[in-house]
Amino acid sequence: MHNTLTEHARCLYGDEYHPAPECDLDHDEHHFVEELTFADADAVLTMLRALCSHLADGHLPVRIRNLAHRPALLQRPDDAPLMREAAESLWLHGPDWDHIATDLTRRADALDRRAGR
Repeated sequence: MHNTLTEHARCLYGDEYHPAPECDLDHDEHHFVEELTFADADAVLTMLRALCSHLADGHLPVRIRNLAHRPALLQRPDDAPLMREAAESLWLHGPDWDHIATDLTRRADALDRRAGR
């Protein structure tokens, strides 16, 4: 078993920034997606920042990157910067998800207005 979500992702997908850890485990995306689904927001964001430090880079598949934002947003529903980050990822790999990206940006703007930002 991997110690972190980041380590699991790095073993499964590779990483252009750091060497993959030595690992004798079989890597199955199904198990990774289950781990991602129930990971806490900090673990998800740490993985995204480590493997995709810039929006359009890294070896993490787009479908996994976009999926990763979902549990983080569910756990942090009032995090306007996170909403914008998720929206940017969706726009970059759209247009199928542009309506969701637009909604996330609209919600982030409303949160900022309420907070006086």
